[in-house]
Amino acid sequence: MNEKGSQDMTTPPQDELGRRSPDLATIRDRVVLVTGGTRGIGAAICQQLAAEGANIAAGYWRGRESAEKFHASMTAEYPGQRTTVHEGNIGNPDDCRRVIGEVIAQHGRLDILVNNAGITIDKIVAKMTDDDWQKVIAVNLSGAFFMAQNALEHMLERGTGRIINVSSVIGETGNIGQVNYAASKSGLFGLTKSLAKEAVFQLNRAGMPPGDGIGLTVNAVTPGFIATDMLATMPEKALDRVRAQIPLGRLGQPEEIARVVAFLAADQSAYITGQVWAVNGGLDM
Repeated sequence: MNEKGSQDMTTPPQDELGRRSPDLATIRDRVVLVTGGTRGIGAAICQQLAAEGANIAAGYWRGRESAEKFHASMTAEYPGQRTTVHEGNIGNPDDCRRVIGEVIAQHGRLDILVNNAGITIDKIVAKMTDDDWQKVIAVNLSGAFFMAQNALEHMLERGTGRIINVSSVIGETGNIGQVNYAASKSGLFGLTKSLAKEAVFQLNRAGMPPGDGIGLTVNAVTPGFIATDMLATMPEKALDRVRAQIPLGRLGQPEEIARVVAFLAADQSAYITGQVWAVNGGLDM
């Protein structure tokens, strides 16, 4: 146990031969921050991780009443786990730093960061304003960087952690009217791979090589078309056209993204870093 009374991530259970135990706890008692965590994919991620024993810090921007309802429902459904909510504009670097600091102050540490927050401002290039471009890049890409930058500093001090960036299939395929969104989500691929390499470099430099331990990994998940509020306003005919493009013939569910995030967050996933995991019904085959 560490000074906070929680399991130390750097000393996984071992058998009599010094091998890591196959029943190594997944994410129990870990502290997880999920940006955009009170609705849609973010809420599903929070619920999945709480169900597996993690303590949750959910970020949100505006909508305090719905955030408080989310907090109340999580507290009622997962009484054994602690849930906190944190308001902040991920497009603002100072807010990113403040939210990371709040989570560490309230929970004692931060084990897992899920960069899920994202926005869209859809227009064709000819009609896209400077502000339309900059707002989407600020939240979807720069926000993920500033959150990861501050989380990584804390995780490097502890020698362990997980950062998971939620990108999008649009970052791989592009889409008419979404050049800003596609660019921001594609940028997360480079961010993920570079951070993964730098995390290992910095651990080695500090004399804390990952070795056989839990490690400090950075990965990305790329959802396809998921049944969330972001698609709720699309006309049914447009949704039919979307479904026709998907080999599995349906929209994905937020819970299907959450399961992959939980897998990557697990202690047992220590040998996976710098990877991009597609969850899109075969859309990019």
